[in-house]
Amino acid sequence: MLNLPAICLAIVAASAYPQNPPLDSIRLPPGFRIEVYARAPGARSLALSPSGILFVGTRDEGQVYAVLPSRDGLRSGRVIPIARGLEMPNGVAFRQGSLYVAEISRVLRFDGIESRLDHPPQAVVVRDDYPKAVAHGWKFIRFGPDGMLYVPVGAPCNICEPADPFASITRISPDGKTREIIARGIRNSVGFDWHPSTHELWFTDNGRDSLGDNIPPDELNRVAKAGQHFGYPYCHGGKIPDPQFGAKRRCREFVAPAQNLGPHVASLGMRFYSGRMFPPEYRGQIFIAEHGSWNRSSPIGYRITRVKLEKNRAVEYEVFAEGWLQGADAWGRPVDLEVMPDGSLLVSDDRSGTIYRIRYAK
Repeated sequence: MLNLPAICLAIVAASAYPQNPPLDSIRLPPGFRIEVYARAPGARSLALSPSGILFVGTRDEGQVYAVLPSRDGLRSGRVIPIARGLEMPNGVAFRQGSLYVAEISRVLRFDGIESRLDHPPQAVVVRDDYPKAVAHGWKFIRFGPDGMLYVPVGAPCNICEPADPFASITRISPDGKTREIIARGIRNSVGFDWHPSTHELWFTDNGRDSLGDNIPPDELNRVAKAGQHFGYPYCHGGKIPDPQFGAKRRCREFVAPAQNLGPHVASLGMRFYSGRMFPPEYRGQIFIAEHGSWNRSSPIGYRITRVKLEKNRAVEYEVFAEGWLQGADAWGRPVDLEVMPDGSLLVSDDRSGTIYRIRYAK
């Protein structure tokens, strides 16, 4: 059987960070522009503090960066490594002056970090009892409208029936003293956000492998209430029974996806667009960073897509930005998104080691 983590790590390790990302190959709708905001090797999850400092997690680099804003806000100022030697510190979140960082099995907190970037404080361990499994163990984290920190736990396999808390999204109190599972049946979510009006949690989920090029789809899901189950490992895409586990439970028992995405596109970061810079038809809509397929005979993904909503229902799925994939070769792999105060959209790319800024100019 293929070793998923080893292959994924090999893809990243084999890629070099291009000196000058070929931005002229990126295709965007009319009026949109893309430019380099910052360079940070292995840049993945993004978290913006109220003062404008961008915190950036990585996976294989084991580092966390702070990206200072420039005076004009168009590009970054200094990029400062503030933590090293961590175990896949993919997830970063900011709350009340503290930076939270998720490793494989721990959540750490760096207090008063904004005034101590050059001499970071000792990390406080918030919680250290998450599973140690590396497969799908890197985590995206964010604080929800309820003030709780949401922490996913991916399945430790391609397809299996793992016990709790695997294949779930959990939430913990900021001090780490309480934890509960919010949703189950989730193979591997590396991105989520809350609807700006309903405050419902929406998340991306990566579909299983080894069923061919075109099934199953990745998923965009909506949590209408705590405790819902989204099908893994029994059902994929809302209607595809798993060949190994599908006989045990029926697809109708589970919450169907809000939108099926492309097969194996590796949908990661997602954000509701909350800014005012983009035209009105983009406001309140969902942007998704598709990291790109590693296991498909014809690669797909490596792009930013948009899911259009009407009355809180997904009605359209379309490409917004593409060009990181050139033929069968990809020079970049989008990971996460962040809406800036001016309404521009940041995109991280762990293959080119770049954070881009997408803006709209009439």
